[in-house]
Amino acid sequence: MDLPRIVENSPWARLARLKLGTRNVAMVLGRTIHLSGVSREEFLRDPYWVAHEMEHVRQFAQYGRLGFLGRYLLGWVWHGYYNIPFEVAARAAGERDAHLYAAGRPLPPPEERHQGVQG
Repeated sequence: MDLPRIVENSPWARLARLKLGTRNVAMVLGRTIHLSGVSREEFLRDPYWVAHEMEHVRQFAQYGRLGFLGRYLLGWVWHGYYNIPFEVAARAAGERDAHLYAAGRPLPPPEERHQGVQG
């Protein structure tokens, strides 16, 4: 699977990290994954997290920039962050597709996975 561009120390991801109150974050804008508080290598070691973000890349491609961002923000207002339909779908994709991003390694146990933001 081809990965999109990955930007470390992204100011956009830093803003999201501060808003969410978490120590690290990955976020998607278009075909770019923005990271804050985590290195590219750490991110890529967690195939569940990569699969989650790749689902957001797919969603972005399906709905376009304004369509995705509008639906995402409305979902946040209506459902809260954890229950945004795009986030629910990305968590499911993380579980379903992690093996695609494991690079032949065994999948990490739960204690080694990115915990994300809990609702």
